[in-house]
Amino acid sequence: MRDAYYSPLVVQTAVDLANTLRPIKGEDALETVEQLRDFLDDHPAAEPPSSAADQGAGPRHLTRADLAEVRALRATVREVLERANADAVEAAALINDGLRRSGATPVLRHEGDRWWTEVTSDTDRWSAHLAATTLSALASVIATLGPARLGVCAGPTCRATFVDLSRNGSKQYCTRTCAHRASVAAFRSRRSPR
Repeated sequence: MRDAYYSPLVVQTAVDLANTLRPIKGEDALETVEQLRDFLDDHPAAEPPSSAADQGAGPRHLTRADLAEVRALRATVREVLERANADAVEAAALINDGLRRSGATPVLRHEGDRWWTEVTSDTDRWSAHLAATTLSALASVIATLGPARLGVCAGPTCRATFVDLSRNGSKQYCTRTCAHRASVAAFRSRRSPR
């Protein structure tokens, strides 16, 4: 994965991982090894560098242990996204602990005349690589744009997380759909007789 230091693809992978759990709806999209395989297939940024040689073969040897590790990582990523705006120091501690546990290692790479930093794990475990890439991407967003760019949807019936990479940094909702619902609800509230 290129430009892992601040890649919107990796940031989106972190958000998508956190949002595989929908606490208000009681939905969990990471209950089985097959669901984990589908998630990893849909997120090429989650693929360890050694698997890149497989030319898109996707994860083949996933176990229940891999699922448990990724679910634990999801809890950490979700907690970082939920806490960063209110308690950036705690969010940083969660990121640092997760990076240590994953064996994250920064690596300087180059191709032609282009250089970039990539954070990888010192193991071939999917969960360790996913932790190294997603947590380092969130750390980069906090360091470059600030902790207020990580958040939870303001929609009253939604707890989806987001990272705001926009220029003005004013995002409050996970999607336009949630923003539209809130806008319609506010309009109806103003128009209703009291």
